[in-house]
Amino acid sequence: MSETRSKARARHRRRKTALVVGVPLALSAAGAMAYGGVLGVFGADAQPKASAATATTPAWATATADGFASVNALGQNGTYGGRDGKTVTVKTLADLEKYATATEPYVIVVAATINMDPVGNEIKVQSNKTIIGSGTAGHIVGGGFFLGQGVHNVIIRNLTIRDAYQGVWNDKEHDYDGIQMDGAHHVWIDHNDIRHMADGLIDSRKDTTYLTVSYNKLSNENKAFGIGWTDNTTADITIHHNWIRETQQRNPSTDNVAHAHLYNNYLEDEPGTDITSAYGNYARGNTNMVLQNSYFSGMNNPVVRDSTATLKQSGNVFSGTSGKNESGGTGASWDPKSYYSYTLDKAADVPALLKSSSGPRSSLGTTTATTTAVTGTTLTVAADGTGQYKTVQAAVDAVPANNTARVTISVKPGTYRETVKVPSNKPHVTIQGTGGSRKDTVIVYNNAAGTKKADGTTYGTTGSATMAVEADDFQARNLTVSNDFDEKAHQDISAQAVALRTAADKVFLDSVIVTGDQDTLELDSASSSALGRVYIRNSYVVGNVDFIFGRATAVVDHSVITLKKRWDGSSAGFITAPSTAANRKGFLINNTTVNGDVTAASFSLGRNWHAGGDATLRPQTTVRNSSLSAAIRSNPWSDMGGFSWKADRFAEYKNTGAGSGAASSDRPQLTDTQAADQTVAAWLGDWTPTAS
Repeated sequence: MSETRSKARARHRRRKTALVVGVPLALSAAGAMAYGGVLGVFGADAQPKASAATATTPAWATATADGFASVNALGQNGTYGGRDGKTVTVKTLADLEKYATATEPYVIVVAATINMDPVGNEIKVQSNKTIIGSGTAGHIVGGGFFLGQGVHNVIIRNLTIRDAYQGVWNDKEHDYDGIQMDGAHHVWIDHNDIRHMADGLIDSRKDTTYLTVSYNKLSNENKAFGIGWTDNTTADITIHHNWIRETQQRNPSTDNVAHAHLYNNYLEDEPGTDITSAYGNYARGNTNMVLQNSYFSGMNNPVVRDSTATLKQSGNVFSGTSGKNESGGTGASWDPKSYYSYTLDKAADVPALLKSSSGPRSSLGTTTATTTAVTGTTLTVAADGTGQYKTVQAAVDAVPANNTARVTISVKPGTYRETVKVPSNKPHVTIQGTGGSRKDTVIVYNNAAGTKKADGTTYGTTGSATMAVEADDFQARNLTVSNDFDEKAHQDISAQAVALRTAADKVFLDSVIVTGDQDTLELDSASSSALGRVYIRNSYVVGNVDFIFGRATAVVDHSVITLKKRWDGSSAGFITAPSTAANRKGFLINNTTVNGDVTAASFSLGRNWHAGGDATLRPQTTVRNSSLSAAIRSNPWSDMGGFSWKADRFAEYKNTGAGSGAASSDRPQLTDTQAADQTVAAWLGDWTPTAS
């Protein structure tokens, strides 16, 4: 159905929204690219692969532990791992074993999934090692790590250690742990996801001491975290900010520990599952435990102590718990702050905090005892339930309000049929697909402007968006956002159907596909007076009528704009419909290919949308240094809503291809001097987009 000009004018006069967005630096030329069977023409669909060789030492390699692992004792001044040695990247079991068992210090970056052979193998880690996952890529499957007597100064961070389970829930035969320590000291276990092992997830045994366990996710196991296997009472251990969920026992069980400091942990027993907790935190033997500001949800016997143990509680929250909740004892009172400094988070904030902060992250900063210093949080989404969340919106909901550090939502391959909204109070969010191609992770829905809501009203153009971004400093990467509204089946309602809407500043869309029909990509700002900048690079935008529109300041750079026929096979449309304010910059299309399987001379580069009939607007689109197919009309700009495009700001510069043309009154071209002021840098101003 080709939209008539009169219908188009009426539709745009009814629009109530507009956008403002910003722009970044130029990249290498994309060349001639076609949207279709293969979308990986940028070379970015293949994820970068780390080399199994010496690497430059990253900043996080100098990170040091907090808690008891930071204490100067036993000849070891704190825990800093392999920072004094070389940094190596490993992808094979042989390389991991080689460096982890070496006598010299190493920072070992695990950049792949490594399967243990035989199953249950526990690599015998030697002293002065940092073993750390590269982003969320480091997986140890079917085994784990062993730290023997006297091994010290070891950091294990940002790994997923999983799936040594042998089919027996309370397995007495297979002692396959995620991390086992027998007589080690000065060990930091941080930001790992450990699950589904054969015996325990973490075992701290035989007087292991000066241990800190922080920001880990421990789940789907009979035994979570056991401490003891000794008659001595000498160990000093800090356990903080761990999310322990769906585990039956040892949560942890803390036996004969001289100083056990547990704080800001989240213990969760979900109702209606096959796993039922036997107990939560357990002070056994002669343990002297300080338990602060933790959150217990649904746990049976949330806090238990032996009559010989001492347990001092303060600030904890108990929600839906039952059974024993104990404290007391005759042991000497002690204050953790006499050993090290730390800051408590409010117990009520702990569930949301740890859902967003525990486990591996895409990037690691230096983590201190203060939660607010944690940066680079990663939340995982998988439709099959193997992530923290099954929907993208659930992960967005878990981002703390007014967060100050970046949160990456890592979305596993699959089709997610949902709408997603990133509200204005959740800045610094990245949504990133983890597949090998943009096509592997798809967020899709089919609302249109005329689609009715439950209350009988309609969504309108803006409300139809599959994904709506209202938060500043947002990034999307390596995924597809689609609106698959069926125009043919619903010719009776307004067909504007937005795939992605932005209404924020500093929005970076990198290596994505945004696809729909009419009004695919709405680029807006938070208000008519707010600056809203958007930078789109190495991406595809697909549609047919006004499919890049709004009031944002936006750059489409080194990308592909794909023209699409209407549902009835006709070709006619407009790429851009800017509604730029007179004092703003509008749309800049730079070093981009415009193509598609449509009729020659059937598409305009754009038309001037004076939203709401506002004569003060000065819509702007500049198309420069781009390849234009024969689909582009020889008079490529069109009037809209009774306003002449010639009174607004439309121009080209040094375009090529069958759809390009010489300067004329219908085809204004920038001079070299004018072009020098219409660049990516000029559009973006003081913002230089960088991948985060």
